[in-house]
Amino acid sequence: MKHVYRQGTNREQPTLVLFHGTGGTEEDLLPLADRISPESSVLSLRGNVLENGMPRFFRRLAEGVFDEQDLIFRTKEIYDFINKAAMDYGFDRNNLVAVGYSNGANIAGSLLFHYQNALKGAALHHPMVPLRGIELPDLSSVQVFIGAGSNDPLCTPEETEELQEMLTAAGAGVDVKWENRGHQLTASEVNAAAEWFAKHYKG
Repeated sequence: MKHVYRQGTNREQPTLVLFHGTGGTEEDLLPLADRISPESSVLSLRGNVLENGMPRFFRRLAEGVFDEQDLIFRTKEIYDFINKAAMDYGFDRNNLVAVGYSNGANIAGSLLFHYQNALKGAALHHPMVPLRGIELPDLSSVQVFIGAGSNDPLCTPEETEELQEMLTAAGAGVDVKWENRGHQLTASEVNAAAEWFAKHYKG
């Protein structure tokens, strides 16, 4: 996978794994990483799927309708890639926090849905429920931040609440930050994610 790896200054801090939104690249969320945890190492990925020339992490059949088979395949592809990257770059595989926006938040959520030890935490900006009808693994050691829009046309409040309930039922600690800026990723939402990260991972 196309990616950027940047070694941090504090190996005790979680490595941030970044997942861009539709049409983004591995460069897009690097400023978020600097805001959330400037000392952390960063692994930023570019999605392997193209939709009308725009990179994504998995295919969709229509707006808001996921290609579930491709989602499952791409989730495993990314899980395996992160395992290999941990060996190649020498970061702690068991100390990862994902940061994802929109399509990137959905693939990060899918990692949580499918693999018990994929992530230590995740900051999900405007995610949807990645998959229904499956039993989630034990997420009792995982913290999740959800940035949501009360008027988000793509990720409705009901969708956000359903995702929160599913993650909580699996044992995860979930904090939701509501804003009123649609599907937009705002500076105040990023600041809230930074505060969440500091509370849980800065000791």
